[in-house]
Amino acid sequence: MQEFTLVIGGKAVAAARHREVTNPSSGEVVGMSPLATVDDLNAAVSAAKAAFPAWAARSSSDRAALCARVAETIEANAEELARLLTLEQGKPLNGLGSRFEIGGAVAWTRHTASLDLPVEVVQDGPEGRVELHRKPIGVVAAITPWNWPVMIACWHIIPAIRTGNTVVIKPSPNTPLSTIRLVELMNEVLPAGVMNVIADDNDLGAALTSHPDVAKITFTGSTATGRRVMASAADTLKRLTLELGGNDAGIVLPDADPKAIAEGLFWGAFINSGQTCACLKRLYVHDSIYDAVCDALAAYASAIKVGDGLAEDVVLGPLQNSAQFGIVSDFVQDAVAKGGRVLTGGAPQGGPGYFYPVTLVADVDHGAKLVDLEQFGPALPIIRYHDIEEAIAKANDNPSGLGGSVWSGDVTKAKQVAARLECGSVWINKHGAIQPNAPFGGVKQSGIGVEFGVDGLKEFTTIQTVFC
Repeated sequence: MQEFTLVIGGKAVAAARHREVTNPSSGEVVGMSPLATVDDLNAAVSAAKAAFPAWAARSSSDRAALCARVAETIEANAEELARLLTLEQGKPLNGLGSRFEIGGAVAWTRHTASLDLPVEVVQDGPEGRVELHRKPIGVVAAITPWNWPVMIACWHIIPAIRTGNTVVIKPSPNTPLSTIRLVELMNEVLPAGVMNVIADDNDLGAALTSHPDVAKITFTGSTATGRRVMASAADTLKRLTLELGGNDAGIVLPDADPKAIAEGLFWGAFINSGQTCACLKRLYVHDSIYDAVCDALAAYASAIKVGDGLAEDVVLGPLQNSAQFGIVSDFVQDAVAKGGRVLTGGAPQGGPGYFYPVTLVADVDHGAKLVDLEQFGPALPIIRYHDIEEAIAKANDNPSGLGGSVWSGDVTKAKQVAARLECGSVWINKHGAIQPNAPFGGVKQSGIGVEFGVDGLKEFTTIQTVFC
Protein backbone atom coordinates (compact mmCIF):
# COMPACT_ATOMS: atom_id res chain seq x y z
CA MET A 1 0.00 0.00 0.00
CA GLN A 2 1.49 3.35 -1.05
CA GLU A 3 2.47 5.74 1.71
CA PHE A 4 2.11 9.30 0.46
CA THR A 5 4.38 12.10 1.69
CA LEU A 6 4.08 15.76 2.50
CA VAL A 7 5.60 18.24 0.04
CA ILE A 8 7.53 21.05 1.74
CA GLY A 9 10.01 23.37 0.07
CA GLY A 10 9.94 21.37 -3.15
CA LYS A 11 10.87 18.10 -1.42
CA ALA A 12 9.00 14.99 -0.36
CA VAL A 13 8.87 14.88 3.43
CA ALA A 14 8.00 11.57 5.08
CA ALA A 15 5.61 11.57 8.02
CA ALA A 16 6.04 9.59 11.21
CA ARG A 17 2.35 8.63 11.25
CA HIS A 18 -0.18 7.81 8.54
CA ARG A 19 -3.93 7.51 8.19
CA GLU A 20 -5.79 4.98 6.06
CA VAL A 21 -7.79 6.45 3.19
CA THR A 22 -10.63 4.16 2.12
CA ASN A 23 -12.77 3.77 -0.97
CA PRO A 24 -16.34 4.83 -0.10
CA SER A 25 -17.69 2.30 -2.60
CA SER A 26 -16.09 -0.71 -0.93
CA GLY A 27 -14.35 0.27 2.31
CA GLU A 28 -11.04 -0.97 0.94
CA VAL A 29 -7.87 0.94 1.82
CA VAL A 30 -6.56 2.81 -1.25
CA GLY A 31 -3.55 4.58 0.27
CA MET A 32 -1.92 5.92 3.38
CA SER A 33 -2.11 9.64 3.98
CA PRO A 34 0.73 11.32 5.88
CA LEU A 35 -0.18 13.01 9.13
CA ALA A 36 1.75 16.23 9.57
CA THR A 37 2.87 17.59 12.91
CA VAL A 38 2.87 21.21 14.03
CA ASP A 39 6.59 21.24 13.21
CA ASP A 40 5.79 20.11 9.66
CA LEU A 41 3.18 22.84 9.38
CA ASN A 42 5.66 25.46 10.56
CA ALA A 43 8.25 24.16 8.10
CA ALA A 44 5.76 24.42 5.24
CA VAL A 45 4.83 28.00 6.13
CA SER A 46 8.52 28.88 6.50
CA ALA A 47 9.27 27.39 3.06
CA ALA A 48 6.44 29.38 1.50
CA LYS A 49 7.58 32.55 3.27
CA ALA A 50 11.16 32.07 2.07
CA ALA A 51 10.02 31.51 -1.52
CA PHE A 52 7.69 34.50 -1.58
CA PRO A 53 10.11 37.41 -2.32
CA ALA A 54 11.64 35.83 -5.43
CA TRP A 55 8.30 34.54 -6.70
CA ALA A 56 6.58 37.89 -6.17
CA ALA A 57 9.47 39.64 -7.97
CA ARG A 58 9.10 37.54 -11.11
CA SER A 59 7.36 39.18 -14.02
CA SER A 60 3.67 38.62 -14.52
CA SER A 61 4.40 36.99 -17.87
CA ASP A 62 6.80 34.51 -16.25
CA ARG A 63 4.22 33.48 -13.67
CA ALA A 64 1.56 33.21 -16.39
CA ALA A 65 3.80 30.91 -18.42
CA LEU A 66 4.51 28.66 -15.44
CA CYS A 67 0.81 28.46 -14.54
CA ALA A 68 0.07 27.48 -18.14
CA ARG A 69 2.70 24.73 -17.82
CA VAL A 70 0.94 23.55 -14.66
CA ALA A 71 -2.24 23.16 -16.75
CA GLU A 72 -0.31 21.10 -19.30
CA THR A 73 1.14 18.91 -16.55
CA ILE A 74 -2.28 18.23 -15.01
CA GLU A 75 -3.67 17.41 -18.45
CA ALA A 76 -0.78 15.01 -19.19
CA ASN A 77 -1.52 13.13 -15.96
CA ALA A 78 -5.31 13.40 -16.13
CA GLU A 79 -6.14 9.70 -16.12
CA GLU A 80 -3.88 8.94 -13.13
CA LEU A 81 -5.46 11.79 -11.17
CA ALA A 82 -8.99 10.79 -12.17
CA ARG A 83 -8.54 7.20 -11.02
CA LEU A 84 -6.99 8.24 -7.72
CA LEU A 85 -9.84 10.71 -7.24
CA THR A 86 -12.47 8.03 -7.86
CA LEU A 87 -10.79 5.64 -5.43
CA GLU A 88 -10.80 8.07 -2.51
CA GLN A 89 -13.84 10.26 -3.26
CA GLY A 90 -16.19 7.71 -4.82
CA LYS A 91 -17.46 9.73 -7.79
CA PRO A 92 -17.55 7.80 -11.07
CA LEU A 93 -14.88 8.10 -13.71
CA ASN A 94 -17.47 9.06 -16.30
CA GLY A 95 -20.46 11.36 -16.51
CA LEU A 96 -20.00 14.45 -14.37
CA GLY A 97 -17.41 12.59 -12.33
CA SER A 98 -13.64 12.34 -11.97
CA ARG A 99 -12.63 12.82 -15.59
CA PHE A 100 -14.99 15.78 -15.72
CA GLU A 101 -13.41 17.20 -12.55
CA ILE A 102 -9.84 16.89 -13.82
CA GLY A 103 -10.91 18.48 -17.10
CA GLY A 104 -12.42 21.33 -15.10
CA ALA A 105 -9.18 21.73 -13.14
CA VAL A 106 -7.26 22.04 -16.41
CA ALA A 107 -9.74 24.55 -17.82
CA TRP A 108 -9.72 26.74 -14.70
CA THR A 109 -5.92 26.62 -14.48
CA ARG A 110 -5.47 27.50 -18.13
CA HIS A 111 -7.96 30.38 -18.04
CA THR A 112 -6.59 31.82 -14.79
CA ALA A 113 -3.07 31.67 -16.22
CA SER A 114 -4.24 33.92 -19.07
CA LEU A 115 -5.55 36.66 -16.75
CA ASP A 116 -3.59 39.71 -15.66
CA LEU A 117 -3.98 42.73 -13.38
CA PRO A 118 -2.15 45.58 -15.12
CA VAL A 119 -1.59 48.97 -13.50
CA GLU A 120 -4.74 51.07 -13.62
CA VAL A 121 -4.49 54.82 -14.18
CA VAL A 122 -7.06 56.55 -12.01
CA GLN A 123 -6.03 60.08 -12.97
CA ASP A 124 -3.55 61.62 -15.39
CA GLY A 125 -3.76 65.36 -15.83
CA PRO A 126 -2.47 68.76 -14.73
CA GLU A 127 -3.09 67.90 -11.08
CA GLY A 128 -0.93 64.80 -11.29
CA ARG A 129 -1.05 61.12 -12.10
CA VAL A 130 -2.59 58.47 -9.83
CA GLU A 131 -1.89 54.79 -10.44
CA LEU A 132 -3.43 51.73 -8.84
CA HIS A 133 -1.01 48.82 -8.40
CA ARG A 134 -2.03 45.35 -7.24
CA LYS A 135 0.52 43.52 -5.13
CA PRO A 136 0.66 39.92 -3.82
CA ILE A 137 -0.21 39.43 -0.17
CA GLY A 138 2.28 36.76 0.96
CA VAL A 139 1.71 33.23 2.19
CA VAL A 140 -1.77 31.88 1.44
CA ALA A 141 -3.28 29.04 3.47
CA ALA A 142 -5.70 27.02 1.35
CA ILE A 143 -8.10 24.58 3.04
CA THR A 144 -10.12 22.39 0.71
CA PRO A 145 -13.11 20.01 1.11
CA TRP A 146 -13.70 16.40 0.10
CA ASN A 147 -16.37 16.85 -2.57
CA TRP A 148 -14.30 18.29 -5.48
CA PRO A 149 -10.78 18.01 -4.03
CA VAL A 150 -8.71 18.51 -7.19
CA MET A 151 -10.76 21.19 -8.93
CA ILE A 152 -11.28 23.25 -5.77
CA ALA A 153 -7.56 22.95 -5.00
CA CYS A 154 -6.87 24.55 -8.39
CA TRP A 155 -9.47 27.24 -7.67
CA HIS A 156 -7.48 28.15 -4.56
CA ILE A 157 -3.92 27.64 -5.78
CA ILE A 158 -3.78 29.06 -9.29
CA PRO A 159 -5.08 32.61 -8.66
CA ALA A 160 -2.86 32.77 -5.57
CA ILE A 161 0.37 31.86 -7.37
CA ARG A 162 -0.62 33.70 -10.57
CA THR A 163 -0.63 36.95 -8.60
CA GLY A 164 2.72 36.22 -6.90
CA ASN A 165 1.71 34.57 -3.61
CA THR A 166 3.00 31.28 -2.25
CA VAL A 167 0.74 28.56 -0.86
CA VAL A 168 0.40 25.95 1.87
CA ILE A 169 -2.60 23.74 1.15
CA LYS A 170 -4.33 21.42 3.61
CA PRO A 171 -6.79 19.03 1.95
CA SER A 172 -9.62 17.24 3.70
CA PRO A 173 -8.48 14.14 5.62
CA ASN A 174 -11.14 12.21 3.69
CA THR A 175 -9.60 12.91 0.26
CA PRO A 176 -5.96 13.97 0.64
CA LEU A 177 -4.26 11.68 -1.87
CA SER A 178 -5.31 13.29 -5.15
CA THR A 179 -4.38 16.73 -3.80
CA ILE A 180 -0.96 15.51 -2.65
CA ARG A 181 -0.36 14.03 -6.10
CA LEU A 182 -1.53 17.29 -7.71
CA VAL A 183 1.01 19.26 -5.67
CA GLU A 184 3.77 16.79 -6.53
CA LEU A 185 3.04 17.42 -10.21
CA MET A 186 2.97 21.19 -9.70
CA ASN A 187 6.39 21.01 -8.09
CA GLU A 188 7.77 19.57 -11.34
CA VAL A 189 7.07 23.03 -12.80
CA LEU A 190 7.18 25.59 -9.99
CA PRO A 191 10.18 26.83 -7.98
CA ALA A 192 10.72 25.13 -4.63
CA GLY A 193 8.56 26.48 -1.82
CA VAL A 194 5.95 28.16 -4.00
CA MET A 195 3.54 25.25 -3.53
CA ASN A 196 3.50 23.12 -0.36
CA VAL A 197 1.06 20.51 0.96
CA ILE A 198 0.45 19.16 4.44
CA ALA A 199 -2.19 16.63 5.49
CA ASP A 200 -3.67 15.97 8.89
CA ASP A 201 -6.40 14.21 10.85
CA ASN A 202 -8.47 17.39 11.16
CA ASP A 203 -6.23 18.62 13.99
CA LEU A 204 -4.06 21.31 12.36
CA GLY A 205 -6.64 23.68 10.92
CA ALA A 206 -6.54 26.20 13.75
CA ALA A 207 -2.72 26.19 13.84
CA LEU A 208 -2.64 26.98 10.13
CA THR A 209 -5.34 29.65 10.09
CA SER A 210 -3.88 31.46 13.12
CA HIS A 211 -0.25 31.21 12.00
CA PRO A 212 1.39 34.67 12.19
CA ASP A 213 3.20 34.20 8.85
CA VAL A 214 0.03 33.33 6.93
CA ALA A 215 -1.32 36.49 5.30
CA LYS A 216 -4.50 35.17 3.66
CA ILE A 217 -6.83 32.21 4.02
CA THR A 218 -8.97 30.75 1.28
CA PHE A 219 -11.43 28.17 2.56
CA THR A 220 -14.21 26.10 1.03
CA GLY A 221 -16.45 24.17 3.40
CA SER A 222 -19.32 24.43 5.83
CA THR A 223 -20.59 27.69 7.29
CA ALA A 224 -19.91 26.45 10.82
CA THR A 225 -16.25 25.79 10.05
CA GLY A 226 -16.04 29.06 8.12
CA ARG A 227 -17.03 30.93 11.25
CA ARG A 228 -14.19 29.26 13.16
CA VAL A 229 -11.72 30.09 10.38
CA MET A 230 -12.81 33.72 10.45
CA ALA A 231 -12.44 33.89 14.23
CA SER A 232 -8.96 32.37 14.17
CA ALA A 233 -7.85 34.90 11.54
CA ALA A 234 -9.01 37.89 13.56
CA ASP A 235 -5.93 38.45 15.73
CA THR A 236 -3.72 39.14 12.72
CA LEU A 237 -6.47 40.51 10.44
CA LYS A 238 -5.77 38.02 7.69
CA ARG A 239 -7.46 38.47 4.33
CA LEU A 240 -10.23 35.94 3.75
CA THR A 241 -12.04 34.27 0.90
CA LEU A 242 -14.73 31.95 2.29
CA GLU A 243 -16.97 29.85 0.02
CA LEU A 244 -19.38 28.28 2.47
CA GLY A 245 -22.46 26.10 2.53
CA GLY A 246 -25.55 26.66 0.45
CA ASN A 247 -29.19 25.64 0.46
CA ASP A 248 -29.97 26.66 -3.10
CA ALA A 249 -33.61 27.14 -4.08
CA GLY A 250 -35.09 26.59 -7.51
CA ILE A 251 -38.47 28.01 -8.52
CA VAL A 252 -40.46 26.43 -11.35
CA LEU A 253 -42.95 28.88 -12.86
CA PRO A 254 -46.33 27.62 -14.14
CA ASP A 255 -45.39 28.09 -17.81
CA ALA A 256 -42.43 25.66 -17.63
CA ASP A 257 -42.51 22.38 -19.57
CA PRO A 258 -42.04 19.59 -16.99
CA LYS A 259 -40.57 17.06 -19.41
CA ALA A 260 -38.23 19.61 -20.99
CA ILE A 261 -36.75 20.73 -17.66
CA ALA A 262 -36.55 17.33 -15.92
CA GLU A 263 -32.98 16.55 -17.02
CA GLY A 264 -31.69 19.99 -16.03
CA LEU A 265 -33.45 19.84 -12.67
CA PHE A 266 -32.04 16.38 -11.99
CA TRP A 267 -28.40 17.22 -12.66
CA GLY A 268 -28.74 20.58 -10.95
CA ALA A 269 -29.68 18.67 -7.81
CA PHE A 270 -27.77 15.40 -8.11
CA ILE A 271 -24.38 16.15 -9.69
CA ASN A 272 -21.73 14.43 -7.56
CA SER A 273 -24.58 12.67 -5.72
CA GLY A 274 -25.73 16.05 -4.38
CA GLN A 275 -22.38 16.69 -2.71
CA THR A 276 -21.84 20.16 -4.15
CA CYS A 277 -22.23 23.53 -2.42
CA ALA A 278 -24.17 25.03 -5.32
CA CYS A 279 -26.48 22.07 -5.96
CA LEU A 280 -30.21 22.62 -6.23
CA LYS A 281 -31.33 21.67 -2.73
CA ARG A 282 -34.93 22.95 -2.49
CA LEU A 283 -37.36 22.87 -5.41
CA TYR A 284 -40.52 25.03 -5.38
CA VAL A 285 -43.06 24.06 -8.05
CA HIS A 286 -46.32 25.81 -8.94
CA ASP A 287 -49.42 23.85 -8.05
CA SER A 288 -50.67 23.74 -11.66
CA ILE A 289 -47.71 21.62 -12.84
CA TYR A 290 -46.58 20.13 -9.53
CA ASP A 291 -47.63 16.54 -10.22
CA ALA A 292 -46.26 16.67 -13.77
CA VAL A 293 -42.85 17.87 -12.57
CA CYS A 294 -42.77 15.19 -9.87
CA ASP A 295 -43.61 12.51 -12.45
CA ALA A 296 -41.03 13.75 -14.97
CA LEU A 297 -38.28 13.91 -12.36
CA ALA A 298 -39.07 10.45 -11.02
CA ALA A 299 -39.08 9.00 -14.53
CA TYR A 300 -35.66 10.53 -15.30
CA ALA A 301 -34.20 9.39 -11.98
CA SER A 302 -35.30 5.79 -12.60
CA ALA A 303 -32.83 5.48 -15.49
CA ILE A 304 -29.75 6.66 -13.55
CA LYS A 305 -27.17 4.00 -12.75
CA VAL A 306 -25.57 4.25 -9.31
CA GLY A 307 -22.60 2.10 -8.35
CA ASP A 308 -18.84 1.73 -7.97
CA GLY A 309 -17.20 4.69 -9.65
CA LEU A 310 -14.58 2.52 -11.40
CA ALA A 311 -17.31 0.90 -13.53
CA GLU A 312 -17.36 2.71 -16.87
CA ASP A 313 -21.18 2.69 -17.14
CA VAL A 314 -21.88 4.24 -13.72
CA VAL A 315 -22.86 7.93 -13.58
CA LEU A 316 -23.45 8.43 -9.83
CA GLY A 317 -21.40 7.04 -6.95
CA PRO A 318 -21.78 6.76 -3.18
CA LEU A 319 -21.70 9.40 -0.53
CA GLN A 320 -18.11 10.03 0.45
CA ASN A 321 -18.26 9.17 4.14
CA SER A 322 -20.39 7.62 6.86
CA ALA A 323 -21.14 10.94 8.58
CA GLN A 324 -22.74 12.34 5.42
CA PHE A 325 -24.65 9.10 4.89
CA GLY A 326 -26.08 9.46 8.38
CA ILE A 327 -27.11 13.08 7.78
CA VAL A 328 -28.96 12.29 4.55
CA SER A 329 -30.68 9.28 6.12
CA ASP A 330 -31.80 11.35 9.11
CA PHE A 331 -33.10 14.20 6.95
CA VAL A 332 -35.17 11.90 4.73
CA GLN A 333 -36.63 10.06 7.73
CA ASP A 334 -37.54 13.40 9.31
CA ALA A 335 -39.23 14.56 6.09
CA VAL A 336 -41.31 11.37 5.91
CA ALA A 337 -42.28 11.75 9.58
CA LYS A 338 -43.51 15.26 8.76
CA GLY A 339 -45.75 14.04 5.93
CA GLY A 340 -43.31 13.81 3.03
CA ARG A 341 -44.14 11.40 0.22
CA VAL A 342 -41.17 9.47 -1.21
CA LEU A 343 -41.44 9.34 -5.00
CA THR A 344 -38.30 7.31 -5.51
CA GLY A 345 -35.43 6.08 -3.33
CA GLY A 346 -35.40 6.68 0.39
CA ALA A 347 -34.48 3.13 1.36
CA PRO A 348 -30.72 2.44 1.20
CA GLN A 349 -29.70 -1.19 0.75
CA GLY A 350 -27.25 -2.91 3.07
CA GLY A 351 -23.80 -3.94 2.02
CA PRO A 352 -20.42 -2.30 1.54
CA GLY A 353 -20.18 1.34 0.55
CA TYR A 354 -22.05 4.51 1.47
CA PHE A 355 -24.63 4.16 -1.28
CA TYR A 356 -27.77 6.21 -0.79
CA PRO A 357 -30.34 5.98 -3.61
CA VAL A 358 -31.46 8.99 -5.59
CA THR A 359 -34.39 10.22 -3.50
CA LEU A 360 -37.23 12.60 -4.35
CA VAL A 361 -39.56 13.66 -1.51
CA ALA A 362 -42.81 15.43 -2.39
CA ASP A 363 -45.38 17.19 -0.19
CA VAL A 364 -42.84 18.64 2.26
CA ASP A 365 -42.50 22.20 3.45
CA HIS A 366 -40.46 24.43 5.73
CA GLY A 367 -40.00 22.92 9.17
CA ALA A 368 -38.50 19.70 7.79
CA LYS A 369 -34.72 19.31 8.05
CA LEU A 370 -34.56 18.35 4.37
CA VAL A 371 -35.88 21.81 3.48
CA ASP A 372 -34.41 24.01 6.19
CA LEU A 373 -30.87 22.59 6.29
CA GLU A 374 -28.26 21.62 3.72
CA GLN A 375 -28.54 17.88 3.05
CA PHE A 376 -25.40 17.64 0.86
CA GLY A 377 -26.54 14.38 -0.63
CA PRO A 378 -28.89 12.74 -3.17
CA ALA A 379 -32.23 13.74 -1.65
CA LEU A 380 -34.36 16.56 -3.05
CA PRO A 381 -37.48 18.04 -1.39
CA ILE A 382 -40.19 19.25 -3.78
CA ILE A 383 -42.38 21.98 -2.30
CA ARG A 384 -45.74 23.03 -3.71
CA TYR A 385 -46.61 26.73 -4.02
CA HIS A 386 -49.65 28.65 -5.27
CA ASP A 387 -48.45 32.25 -5.56
CA ILE A 388 -45.08 33.51 -6.83
CA GLU A 389 -44.75 35.93 -3.90
CA GLU A 390 -45.04 32.94 -1.57
CA ALA A 391 -42.35 31.06 -3.50
CA ILE A 392 -39.91 33.98 -3.50
CA ALA A 393 -40.43 34.59 0.23
CA LYS A 394 -39.82 30.94 1.05
CA ALA A 395 -36.80 30.72 -1.22
CA ASN A 396 -35.25 33.70 0.60
CA ASP A 397 -36.23 32.43 4.05
CA ASN A 398 -32.87 30.81 4.74
CA PRO A 399 -29.54 32.03 6.18
CA SER A 400 -27.68 30.70 3.13
CA GLY A 401 -27.39 32.60 -0.11
CA LEU A 402 -25.07 30.81 -2.53
CA GLY A 403 -27.10 30.08 -5.67
CA GLY A 404 -30.63 29.90 -7.01
CA SER A 405 -32.51 29.23 -10.21
CA VAL A 406 -35.75 30.01 -12.03
CA TRP A 407 -37.33 27.67 -14.58
CA SER A 408 -39.71 29.09 -17.16
CA GLY A 409 -40.57 29.26 -20.84
CA ASP A 410 -40.37 33.07 -20.61
CA VAL A 411 -36.80 34.23 -19.97
CA THR A 412 -37.83 37.83 -19.33
CA LYS A 413 -40.29 36.77 -16.64
CA ALA A 414 -37.73 34.38 -15.16
CA LYS A 415 -35.12 37.14 -14.92
CA GLN A 416 -37.59 39.34 -13.05
CA VAL A 417 -38.04 36.60 -10.45
CA ALA A 418 -34.30 35.87 -10.39
CA ALA A 419 -33.51 39.48 -9.54
CA ARG A 420 -35.46 39.09 -6.30
CA LEU A 421 -33.60 36.02 -5.06
CA GLU A 422 -31.06 36.60 -2.28
CA CYS A 423 -28.09 34.67 -3.65
CA GLY A 424 -24.70 35.29 -5.20
CA SER A 425 -25.40 33.42 -8.45
CA VAL A 426 -28.68 32.76 -10.22
CA TRP A 427 -29.38 30.62 -13.26
CA ILE A 428 -32.26 30.55 -15.74
CA ASN A 429 -33.41 27.06 -16.80
CA LYS A 430 -30.27 25.44 -15.37
CA HIS A 431 -28.55 25.28 -12.00
CA GLY A 432 -24.93 25.32 -10.83
CA ALA A 433 -23.32 25.96 -14.21
CA ILE A 434 -20.24 27.86 -13.03
CA GLN A 435 -17.44 28.90 -15.38
CA PRO A 436 -13.88 30.26 -14.96
CA ASN A 437 -14.55 33.73 -16.41
CA ALA A 438 -17.58 34.56 -14.23
CA PRO A 439 -17.30 35.56 -10.54
CA PHE A 440 -18.80 33.10 -8.07
CA GLY A 441 -19.50 33.63 -4.37
CA GLY A 442 -22.20 33.75 -1.77
CA VAL A 443 -24.18 36.32 0.17
CA LYS A 444 -25.60 36.12 3.71
CA GLN A 445 -23.93 33.16 5.48
CA SER A 446 -22.70 31.49 2.31
CA GLY A 447 -19.37 33.26 2.29
CA ILE A 448 -17.15 36.29 1.88
CA GLY A 449 -15.45 37.33 -1.35
CA VAL A 450 -15.63 35.78 -4.81
CA GLU A 451 -13.71 33.28 -6.89
CA PHE A 452 -12.98 33.07 -10.64
CA GLY A 453 -12.19 35.60 -13.32
CA VAL A 454 -10.50 38.93 -12.78
CA ASP A 455 -12.57 39.60 -9.66
CA GLY A 456 -11.37 36.34 -8.14
CA LEU A 457 -7.77 37.17 -9.04
CA LYS A 458 -8.03 40.48 -7.19
CA GLU A 459 -8.90 38.60 -3.98
CA PHE A 460 -5.24 37.54 -3.76
CA THR A 461 -3.82 41.06 -3.95
CA THR A 462 -3.66 44.27 -1.97
CA ILE A 463 -3.98 47.70 -3.51
CA GLN A 464 -1.17 50.23 -3.48
CA THR A 465 -2.09 53.68 -4.78
CA VAL A 466 0.82 55.61 -6.26
CA PHE A 467 0.56 59.42 -6.51
CA CYS A 468 3.00 60.90 -9.06
